[in-house]
Amino acid sequence: MDNVNDTILSVEGLHAHYGKSHILHGVTFDVARGEVVSLLGRNGSGRSTTMKSIMGLVPPSEGHVRLDGVDLAGQRSFAICRRGIGYVPEEREIFLNLSVDENLEMGRQNGPEGAPKWDVDQMFTYFPRLKERRNTRAGSLSGGEQQMLTMCRSLLGNPLVMLIDEPTEGLAPKIVTVVGEVIEDINKHGVSVVLVEQKLTIAMQVSHRVCVMGHGQIVFEGTPEELNAKPEITDEWLAV
Repeated sequence: MDNVNDTILSVEGLHAHYGKSHILHGVTFDVARGEVVSLLGRNGSGRSTTMKSIMGLVPPSEGHVRLDGVDLAGQRSFAICRRGIGYVPEEREIFLNLSVDENLEMGRQNGPEGAPKWDVDQMFTYFPRLKERRNTRAGSLSGGEQQMLTMCRSLLGNPLVMLIDEPTEGLAPKIVTVVGEVIEDINKHGVSVVLVEQKLTIAMQVSHRVCVMGHGQIVFEGTPEELNAKPEITDEWLAV
């Protein structure tokens, strides 16, 4: 992680609600340039809501989301995206009636100054199967192929930071390995990553730091090695 030298994304005191339900209770963490940070926790701990609040899909009721020092909290999702935050949702949300190529085109934008630049050929290098199916309706793709497509569509927006929510859920082990390798490679190219991942093996492998969430708060923050040294944290907040 030699390219990490300062903070690119800062989340401070984030509160969020679904209706009258108070889900996030002051979530605070930073992501440095060139860093992968994983949000770990059981279902219902607030990880996905944190991602959606950063993106403005669940508008925070309190707190700050700063990208390169600019506070984006309360802005519309499209504006946050144009500022340089890409989002790979758990639900994938591809355009089912459009082809693979057309879905990729929908994600293309210039991105902010200084962001790594990506093109379709690079996407097909990561996922050759998509190239084979580039004229196929996205709704006809397998779950793994749809996940590949979602990640590529977000990358073509040339983000500074990518939020990736449960990318390996429901995927075959071989595809899980490929997704992990792609996350590591896009990070090496300079994209910072916030990852929500249920599979601890993958999260610990690709992350520089991890934040464990419970009851809508960060209850532990440190390196994967530091988390491994605290089995009581795993037992209380991660064990099923």
